[in-house]
Amino acid sequence: MGFLVWMLVFDANDLGKQFDIYQKWKELRNEKQYYLDNIEVVKRERAELMSSPDLLEKFAREKYLMKRPGEDVFVLVPATAE
Repeated sequence: MGFLVWMLVFDANDLGKQFDIYQKWKELRNEKQYYLDNIEVVKRERAELMSSPDLLEKFAREKYLMKRPGEDVFVLVPATAE
């Protein structure tokens, strides 16, 4: 009986720790699924961008503020409500 109490309460791998480890494992498993789904979305978007030069140019202009020679780029930042 003493050994059982020791293993469930006082041991380094007691019941509480095992429960915490299990919760962390479930959280990481859900995170993994989120990232796998996100990878699929990014792959689809990348294939779409690479298939159309117009979309690729639009993406480069919006995301990285690229421009053609002789063009001026104006970045408009929305005002924040205070």
